[in-house]
Amino acid sequence: MGRAVSKSGVKTGVELARNYLDLVKFSHTVFALPFALISGLLAWKIAREFHWLQLAGILACMVTGRTAGMAFNRLVDSTYDKNNPRTSGRHLPAGILTKIEVWSLFFLTLVGFFASAALFLLINNPWPLILSPLAMVVLLGYSLAKRFTSLSHFWLGFALSLAPLGAWVAIRGLAWSEAPIPLMLTGAVLFWVAGFDILYSCQDMEFDRGQGLFSIPARWGINKSLKIAFVAHMAMLLFLTGLYFLAPHLLGWIYLGGVAAAGLLVLYQHSLVRADDLSRVNRAFFHVNAVISLGLLAVVAAQVWLAR
Repeated sequence: MGRAVSKSGVKTGVELARNYLDLVKFSHTVFALPFALISGLLAWKIAREFHWLQLAGILACMVTGRTAGMAFNRLVDSTYDKNNPRTSGRHLPAGILTKIEVWSLFFLTLVGFFASAALFLLINNPWPLILSPLAMVVLLGYSLAKRFTSLSHFWLGFALSLAPLGAWVAIRGLAWSEAPIPLMLTGAVLFWVAGFDILYSCQDMEFDRGQGLFSIPARWGINKSLKIAFVAHMAMLLFLTGLYFLAPHLLGWIYLGGVAAAGLLVLYQHSLVRADDLSRVNRAFFHVNAVISLGLLAVVAAQVWLAR
């Protein structure tokens, strides 16, 4: 409790903010945000026009939407987190934050998400606001999915895959003729996230079985789960490659080199996790995936810049 409150026993604003950022694993924003920006770069390239309000709205929606989803997840899973030795040190079961504080964060960022979507009304694009309730239902629904389906990993993948799709809609609206481009990015994120979430969930296989929770490791065991995760990551690479063939006027050899490098990182990620050794799951989960997402953003930015 010493790191949660000041010497007077009352949390300062700085301490509360730090605890909030740690609660929602703010650093994990590097998973989906780069793909939203990749989508944005391609959309701006097609539009031949950049608007700062679009960038601000995309960033605001990403941060507030993800924070609301994570806060809700911590609230509805607090009992499970308390009973799971791996997660018992999280903020709610450990008493670092109270439920009132986390509910406050949830409602604040929920309102912030819809307000961020409303920003696009200023540039005559109502679609982000119109579609924002549906996006939030998907985000919040993930937190309940493990109670009734082993496909919860793919639900999480779909939730995060809304990032590139939402960024495209924020810039291009509902341009159906261009839809295959953002949908390729959506598919890539869906299978990428599902794959690494399956790997991560292998740590909780026995706990999930004991609690009656659904997951691919709990249903199929670790060996089969590792194979399913690998197939999902191969699907991710296929979607990324397909994006090049859909948009050869936007992407070139730099992008293809980045996809090849991502493939090597995927192979490295799977070499870290074995059925008889899950000790390196966290390295595979965070470090490798952060390099993949940020690296792909860098190569797309370079490709778009050189093609000006």
